[in-house]
Amino acid sequence: MASAPTVDVARIIDDRKLDGFTWAIIIWSFLIINFDGYDISAIASAAPLVMHAWGITNPGLFMGTVISASLFGMLFGAPILGYVGDGFGRKTATMIACVIFGVFTLACAWASDLDTLRTLRFFAGLGIGGLLPNLIALTAEYAPRRVRATLIIVMFVGITLGGVFPGLAAVYIAPTYGWQAVFVIGGVAPLVMAVLAFFFLPESLKFLVVRNKRAQAETMIRRLAPDANVGPGTQFVIADEGKTSRSLSPHHLFKGGLAYITPLLWLCFCMNLMGFYFMIGWMPIILQRTHVLTPNDAQFANVLVQLGGTIGGLLLARPMDKKGFLPVTVLFALAVPAIAGIGYFSQISQPMVLASAFVAGFCVLGLQFGINAASGMIYPTAVRSNGSGWAFGIGRFGSIAGPVLGGYFIAQHLPLPSLFLLWTIPSIVGFLAALTLTLLYHSRFKGLGLGQREVLEAAE
Repeated sequence: MASAPTVDVARIIDDRKLDGFTWAIIIWSFLIINFDGYDISAIASAAPLVMHAWGITNPGLFMGTVISASLFGMLFGAPILGYVGDGFGRKTATMIACVIFGVFTLACAWASDLDTLRTLRFFAGLGIGGLLPNLIALTAEYAPRRVRATLIIVMFVGITLGGVFPGLAAVYIAPTYGWQAVFVIGGVAPLVMAVLAFFFLPESLKFLVVRNKRAQAETMIRRLAPDANVGPGTQFVIADEGKTSRSLSPHHLFKGGLAYITPLLWLCFCMNLMGFYFMIGWMPIILQRTHVLTPNDAQFANVLVQLGGTIGGLLLARPMDKKGFLPVTVLFALAVPAIAGIGYFSQISQPMVLASAFVAGFCVLGLQFGINAASGMIYPTAVRSNGSGWAFGIGRFGSIAGPVLGGYFIAQHLPLPSLFLLWTIPSIVGFLAALTLTLLYHSRFKGLGLGQREVLEAAE
């Protein structure tokens, strides 16, 4: 008896040119994640205005609790909605995430006390954190292998670009319409995107195959490859991932070759997000203590961090496709002098402070792009959202610790050069973890994103 014909959906995707369908996915994902970036940064940008309006004189009370509340929500939202994405679809989880953080961000505009704002930011954080792993998974699963890192990073530029706008809204819109305008913008936009995603965002073909949603998979295959021989008995496979389990248990993230790679990736996430959230959480406030910067300059420093990260991420894309995790390791090393430079120049030169903020963003956010891409490239389809979600979730321990530890050290009245020098430690630890991961993965699996079959076979 002749065996049933098979169609390798990975081959279909890898052999495709970057046509309008692929770019439509990237553009829609880019637009959606833009507002995720906006809402992540909204509370830090609005903080000085809210503190003034409510008569709060202790910045640590506000920054250490309200900002950490949203980050705490992201800690839970990333793995929970990552699990939803692997079980029910990347598109479904994306829409759920948009609705959650849209509703609760919008509600922040009517908050009148710290307790209410803290609670609302926690629930907004659930959606903010849950969106990231699902859009990474969706992009990775429609990206040809030869440009997978590039397309993930191009999509993820939206999060840093979105982070630019709350600072601009705080400077140019809030003086006229109040601090509430920052949250109204950040609440309405993702609700609109959830509706648009329902009509225009496709479900991942690889997800449909892994979850045995045959009718939908056939429709998508015929759309992507009209010449494919698809019949009632055709079997759909993802050849470069081998035979994968349909179990959603997180223990699959530690099987075989992933036993060391997963915790090293988590450490990279944790250390880098610690440094990033210290910068965007505290810089608008602590840089106002210098005599060389105005309050608007301090806000602009945060904008430069986001812009630097956008450029850094884009320049990292092609090197990651060719060299895997190595460029991330290099940026971890370069982040150390860049962060220290912010503090060193804070008492000397306004242009040099702003230049250092740009370079720090280039390094810290640029390498975060790379880490995000890695989380979408290492794991197979069956647990890709779960793997990315857990990486983002564990990383939130760093993002929570960043503002909290920053508040503690600021309360010690350390000079700014000493404070920022202290804050190079997460980048140093991250560099060591990234270097180990680079050596381990490249020696064992011959390049990041190119060894999923080897990882899976090692797990058996």
